[in-house]
Amino acid sequence: MAMKRIKLPYGTETVDIEIPESRFCDMLESDINDYKPEYDQETLVRKALENPIGTRGLADLARGKKKIVVIASDHTRPVPSKYMIPPMLAEIRKGSPEADITILVATGCHRETTREELRDKFGDRVMREEKIVVHDCDDLDAMVRVGVLPSGGELVLNKRAVEAELLVAEGFIEPHFFAGFSGGRKSVLPGVATRQTVLYNHNASFIASDRARTGVLEDNPIHNDMLYAARAAGLDFILNVVINSQKEIIAAVAGAWDAAHAAGCDFLSERCRVSGRTADIVVTTNGGYPLDQNIYQAVKGMTAAETVVRKDGVIIIFAKSNDGHGGVDFYDTFGSEKDLAAIMAAIMATPSNETIPDQWQSQIFARVLQHARVIYISDAPDAMVRGMRMIPAHSFSEALALADGILGSATGTVSVIPDGVSVIMSRKE
Repeated sequence: MAMKRIKLPYGTETVDIEIPESRFCDMLESDINDYKPEYDQETLVRKALENPIGTRGLADLARGKKKIVVIASDHTRPVPSKYMIPPMLAEIRKGSPEADITILVATGCHRETTREELRDKFGDRVMREEKIVVHDCDDLDAMVRVGVLPSGGELVLNKRAVEAELLVAEGFIEPHFFAGFSGGRKSVLPGVATRQTVLYNHNASFIASDRARTGVLEDNPIHNDMLYAARAAGLDFILNVVINSQKEIIAAVAGAWDAAHAAGCDFLSERCRVSGRTADIVVTTNGGYPLDQNIYQAVKGMTAAETVVRKDGVIIIFAKSNDGHGGVDFYDTFGSEKDLAAIMAAIMATPSNETIPDQWQSQIFARVLQHARVIYISDAPDAMVRGMRMIPAHSFSEALALADGILGSATGTVSVIPDGVSVIMSRKE
């Protein structure tokens, strides 16, 4: 039997799968990995800083400024900060040699980034020589009220960011399953916001909006709140990159947070839009480490498969999940109620100002589970996977056999999305 052999990311490694050619439907991947940048990673970053979009250079902006904050991404994002933070700091000190610089790690509502994770992210020199503060969304003494979001929620942000004389941010841009794209304004909201501000922004009605989808910015209510937050915080300058599946920088943009981010989104959009036929089974991943560390994050990869898998079909996702479920409230939502319709109804009935932690992820996950069965290949305990209303598997051959059993046929079509977080999916009519 002729077989289609495909390599997929899993944690820090890869796995090989085989699919009968007679069943293979589509390989759905962006052009990002085929894109060959003109320069190496360091040069791409340097040239972006030398050619800022919509504003003056970082050194010029830093002149006369003493109190400067650089917002950096946390451990859940594969941002190559080792290539980004040092040249940003050098530019700042070129303009203000005596600047008091704080690197503020934008954890949003994630757990605290560990010292080991910070060292891996920034490198020994930055860890040794720079002042690094990890944002804590529940430390209200470290926060200040800035205003009211367009949605009506209170905008409360980290004081260090708001009170900075110059506020800059690093990050990366990828398709995002409800904010449209990551990067840019997301460094502020949710990056350095309080938990309650993030919860309000991620409310049920916004998540349910058909504009709160991958690759959509126009009229996206979640994005609109984030724009307001970045403006209110006084975000002055960003350096954002686009990376490939090897986590290598292939493009960089710098400058005004709105204009530079728009340019990066345009670059990505041209290369990430993929259209696929409806399939009985869709195999996907969460792009490997660090985005597949838990079940919570893996929902992102599932939403790409959701677009092209048929109703009542099967999604098979590879996500190492060595960090478990990734959210107690997220996990408990499915452990305490077995009826998916009841879970969704309860979420939709929750007022915006009463949004609970991880509700948005539960809402999207419930939507996926209502559309298709999910077989989960991971290192997470089987009982945990079953508690999340999925079917555990430990190899692709086992998962495919389980999928065939669910569908009652061993001839169902199979499509593959090698990296579910790198594509903007649409279905071919």
